[in-house]
Amino acid sequence: MSDRRGNRTLSPVLLGVDDGGWSPVTTGESGAAVFRSTDATRYAKCVPAADAADLEAERDRVTWLSDHGVPGPRVLDWQSGDAGVCLVTSAVPGVPADQVPAEDLRVAWEHIAEAVRRLHEAPVSQCPFRRSLDTMVAVASDVVARDAVNPEFLPTDQRQTPTAELLDRLTPQVPRRREQETADTVVCHGDLCLPNIILDPRTLDVSGFIDLGRLGSADRYADLALLLANARETWTDEEQAQAADRSFARRYGITLDHDRLRFYLHLDPLTWG
Repeated sequence: MSDRRGNRTLSPVLLGVDDGGWSPVTTGESGAAVFRSTDATRYAKCVPAADAADLEAERDRVTWLSDHGVPGPRVLDWQSGDAGVCLVTSAVPGVPADQVPAEDLRVAWEHIAEAVRRLHEAPVSQCPFRRSLDTMVAVASDVVARDAVNPEFLPTDQRQTPTAELLDRLTPQVPRRREQETADTVVCHGDLCLPNIILDPRTLDVSGFIDLGRLGSADRYADLALLLANARETWTDEEQAQAADRSFARRYGITLDHDRLRFYLHLDPLTWG
């Protein structure tokens, strides 16, 4: 967990949450200060007042998804004050999917495909949150203009290319991708990578999804591109990766459009900054 905004000075107790023996969580990419309770049943995320709106939006997304039967955390507490705000959620029991051996991920892979399919079947017409292509492009334009793209998020073969050029390569595709999104909008996680999918270590079924701050209606490929690319870091060779893609597609119920996958895989890194 990087300390980009000095948020380590915040704590759940400082912001009015009970003293649960909170310990800082030091992994992840968020600028928030994140803590786990001593009994590992709760997480607290704290941000300064200037970032309260983003955390409030995440709180509302967690509540909405929980209310619609998709497994994940539940909101337990919300505290705000002059120093900042704190969101307390229940822990999702299990282990992140990026922390299991490759052979276990292979067993879990169809369970993951089924869980993602159920997530994408949440009632999009009732979802008040949007993460549309136009929104993603606007965010990417801002991040690129500020020269704030994290090069570690880019595909290896793009890290020496100016980010403005990377965005320019995608721009001609936007009208076509917008048409596809209009015809195929679902409720997306928004950051669907293996660390945000929690597995039951006994059954290797999905216990739930976490880190829901980007949840919203979008093209399903915005999720699928990230997940399939991230999983490729676990498989040992290209043959296994292609087999995993085919297995996922069968269980999810889709014929993969690889050009569409590539577009979202190249757009997403430009939206973080």
